[in-house]
Amino acid sequence: MTDLPKLIDSKLEISDRVAMLVLDRDDVRNALTGTALIDDIVRTIDWINGGAAVSVLVLTGAGKAFSAGGNVKDMRDRRGSFAGDVFEVQDRYRCGIQRIAQAMHRLEVPAIAAVNGAAIGAGFDLATMCDIRIAADDAVFGSTFINLGIVPGNGGAWLLQDLIGPQRAAELIFTGRLVRAEEAVRLGIALEIAAASQLQAQALQLAATIAGKPPQALRLAKRLLMAAQRLDLPDYLDLCAVFQGMCHNTLDHLEVVEAFLDKRPALFQGR
Repeated sequence: MTDLPKLIDSKLEISDRVAMLVLDRDDVRNALTGTALIDDIVRTIDWINGGAAVSVLVLTGAGKAFSAGGNVKDMRDRRGSFAGDVFEVQDRYRCGIQRIAQAMHRLEVPAIAAVNGAAIGAGFDLATMCDIRIAADDAVFGSTFINLGIVPGNGGAWLLQDLIGPQRAAELIFTGRLVRAEEAVRLGIALEIAAASQLQAQALQLAATIAGKPPQALRLAKRLLMAAQRLDLPDYLDLCAVFQGMCHNTLDHLEVVEAFLDKRPALFQGR
């Protein structure tokens, strides 16, 4: 395994092909602006994509919140990401917080958000960028931009519509209301609820199950899920056929077939 990326406001732990990235700025409720968290997330994703050692990314927050999104005090004072005229602000969004959406979109492995506490504004959007969300029983989700007189500036409206449909997404974005864990599961925002004390363990258990699958097939499956959002069915089926041809020619496919017939566990090599 290559050296881990150098992170400033996060902690990265690797175990059995699972990477867990912990946003570690509880002092500002893991706000994504005014901290180094944007760079930490992007560096981690680029590091994962640059090798074959990781099969699943688990993303969570330290302390009381998953992420409070943008720093409201910075908004009030028009500093940092929110300083300058229209062109300067849009440049800061494009070269700042929008880098997270771009990075998560190109992430080649499944991502699980273990949502502790509040996932608000851009923090909510970050959770929706993951493939699966597990909510602590005290988790709160909210696309609250409208309450501050702004709009989802980092892809949240696109992400939320894709996740729960246009009508429900419109209701949440137009009202800016908060959604607690049980409703989040009903709406399809979260997959399941965990006791707060068991959140990381439950997320890591799911991650371990996924990471135990053939690594190459897992990354191709993630690419197929992403491609389904932008391709017409005939082109998508062509891509499926190509990826399937690749899988049929891997050593891991041959191993798992032999293991199935021999009624034994498979040993994967990522080849």
